[in-house]
Amino acid sequence: MNEFNGKTAVVTGAASGIGFELAKVFAEQGMNVVLADIEQGKLDAAVESVKSIGAHAIGVLTDVGSGESVAALCQATIDRFGSVQVLCNNAGVYTGGHIWEQTEDDYEWLIRVNQWGIIHGLRNFVPQMIAQGDECHIVNTSSMASMCTLPFAGIYHMTKHAALALSECLFHELAMVAPQINVSCLCPELVDTGIATSARNRPANLAEENITDMQTMSMTAITDATAESLSPRVLADRVLQAIKDNLFYILPPSGNPWRDTADTRLEDIRLLRNPTFAPPAI
Repeated sequence: MNEFNGKTAVVTGAASGIGFELAKVFAEQGMNVVLADIEQGKLDAAVESVKSIGAHAIGVLTDVGSGESVAALCQATIDRFGSVQVLCNNAGVYTGGHIWEQTEDDYEWLIRVNQWGIIHGLRNFVPQMIAQGDECHIVNTSSMASMCTLPFAGIYHMTKHAALALSECLFHELAMVAPQINVSCLCPELVDTGIATSARNRPANLAEENITDMQTMSMTAITDATAESLSPRVLADRVLQAIKDNLFYILPPSGNPWRDTADTRLEDIRLLRNPTFAPPAI
């Protein structure tokens, strides 16, 4: 896709971080933008910022873990703009600790947002895109955590591996039945976003945590690692270029330490050796 002017993009998790930068990038291309997020105040501010670029934009309060909420997002998009050409299933959350010490609520929360958020997006928007019959593009945000495994973040890795696998399957299916719809999977490295504080949006009915030393250490580590790391704008620019180039895997550049860690895991699988502990040298 190289023509963006007048087309419509939907971005979840759009009130901050990568999602907000994606919304701005699409606005700069002349697109209509639908910003979806669970934080009303930040969402309102983000919409006004995108409008200041000159774009037609609306905000839709959305819980991506709810099928009804995402269905309402799709309907609001069609009601306002008539069609949708770009969908970014971008919302994501994080918590860490020992796999066996984390609560059922920890598992449910991350699965609901990181996996079901994408599932609900696809189930609602793909039929609409197929019915339109025009050129479209779907971007699912996963993580470099989908291409490696590291300790004390097991639930996050699990959900991000699932996001990548689902995206690859989607790529194959659409190539067979609706080749006008292209797919990308965004796999960011450490990015300066608010994911370390995503518990601010944790549902009250999934609030049970087990605050252990390892949980505290994991949360401190992700807070320190993301602070002053890569600008979210860099990821938004990568996404735009991938849409133009019809590129599925949106990865850090060659030589990035996260690519090295991913390559080590691939070699473990190829050689049938036990998993290597090879954290990125950052």
